[in-house]
Amino acid sequence: MKKLEKRPLEVFCYDVADSSKTFRLAIKQQYCRYIKNTCVKPRKSEPDVKVGICSIGSTVNKGEEIKPVIICPQRFKEESMFEVIREKYLSNWKNVKWIPEVSIGVGGSIDFVAVEVDDKDHIQDFLCVEIQAAGTTGSPYPYVKELINDGKFSGKKHTYGINWANEFAKTMMQQAYKKGKIVESWNRKIVFVVQDLAMEYLRATCDCSMVTDYNPLYPVDFCSFSMKWKDKKRWSLEFSQINSTTIEGINLLLGGAKVNEYPTEEEFILNIIRKGVSDGLLKKQ
Repeated sequence: MKKLEKRPLEVFCYDVADSSKTFRLAIKQQYCRYIKNTCVKPRKSEPDVKVGICSIGSTVNKGEEIKPVIICPQRFKEESMFEVIREKYLSNWKNVKWIPEVSIGVGGSIDFVAVEVDDKDHIQDFLCVEIQAAGTTGSPYPYVKELINDGKFSGKKHTYGINWANEFAKTMMQQAYKKGKIVESWNRKIVFVVQDLAMEYLRATCDCSMVTDYNPLYPVDFCSFSMKWKDKKRWSLEFSQINSTTIEGINLLLGGAKVNEYPTEEEFILNIIRKGVSDGLLKKQ
């Protein structure tokens, strides 16, 4: 893998080092080739301006190594991702179609439902697929603005981070719980497509004791992909592994760390004292 810096790695679906005319045109048109349309991620302060960042360099769980982190769910929509889902789950299906944003009632909506249909489009079978990317704290957009204005990065550092806990331990697990319970009642599966780094984070910070290797009987799967540098010119998704769990396993993940990792009451009181003293609210003990 090439050496990475803490800044955007892919903008409007191209590696930031790409000097081609097509990249410059994609920046100008704010075009996303994964959805074959204009980027759907606007700046909050300027809705007509699209962020365009697919992946960024960042560390995982306070580590030191900078790795490629996907921050846009559209980035997962490489054909290779759909091929892996077909190979791992739909190998016996004859005619597959993908239906986006399907309501699941009180559970919200499903990002994609893969359906097997007959020659009259009657549904014979289906599989629910959700996509979960990371999210940022702060903003890496100033880097994109430099590319737009100058065609290169200035060298100035702009502050941002990855909100691993919110996106994966909270948001994704809440979705897995709500939608997983519904899908389990049908005796079916729901598959969450994530980056391998997300699973790395969850294993380091949450109770994953009921997350196993692939189990066809469990209702929730995490199908993970890594980002690989290919042909010395582009990033590409590569299948990593499938992990499975039950609704009880999702409960444990939502609960955070294992019980034996909880601080004692005495340790928590010491934390109160340290913070109170540092804030000037308590006298030094």
